Amino acid sequence: LEILDVIIQLRRFVDKPLRLSVQDIYKVSGIGTVVVGRVDTGVLKVGMPICFAPSNLTSTVRSIEMQYTNLQEALSGNIVGFNVGKIRAKELRRGLICSDTKNDPAGEAASFIALIAMLNSPSEIELGDKFMVYCHTARITCQLVEFLDKIDYQTGKTIEASSKFIKSGDLATVKLVLLQPAGVENFQEYPSLGHFTIRQMNHTVAVGITKDVENMTTVSYD
Repeated sequence: LEILDVIIQLRRFVDKPLRLSVQDIYKVSGIGTVVVGRVDTGVLKVGMPICFAPSNLTSTVRSIEMQYTNLQEALSGNIVGFNVGKIRAKELRRGLICSDTKNDPAGEAASFIALIAMLNSPSEIELGDKFMVYCHTARITCQLVEFLDKIDYQTGKTIEASSKFIKSGDLATVKLVLLQPAGVENFQEYPSLGHFTIRQMNHTVAVGITKDVENMTTVSYD
């Protein structure tokens, strides 16, 4: 039964639209631009029209390689390198999200509602604070603009409707605004692209998941 559950879970990720978090980019002599990343959901296929959020750069997958083996497609969970046309290596960067231009392409996030858990840290997070959010392969500067509630760990019920700060051990729903372009997804839809850590002064002070992501104006690739 456990194996069956795993198979069903993997099938669910494969059936979703393509999301690939970019880890590295290389310029390879005689080949061109090669992107390395993990297929988070969906299937990456040779010949597929793709885009990179939030850059809005578009291209086509020319070839795919995994562990020195050429593939026609890569499935969710695979870490692959793939050659793209029309894009120079310096135009891309770690943290971008690659998706299919014809199937729910990824967008640029403007803000998101998140459930965050404060860790055992002397630091507090206050309204208006800015900090680094590490989500998938992206490193994003965000600002906390609203406390929605504090939640009891055991019951899941709201224990405080609003607050000016959260401290060690608190569980809270907050709104974060992105201060630089980045792609973030809803945790329920794309789990690996919707969980994150918050760091202040080189220390991890909180972990969280996205609940509702507000994107910038949708871009059409038709």
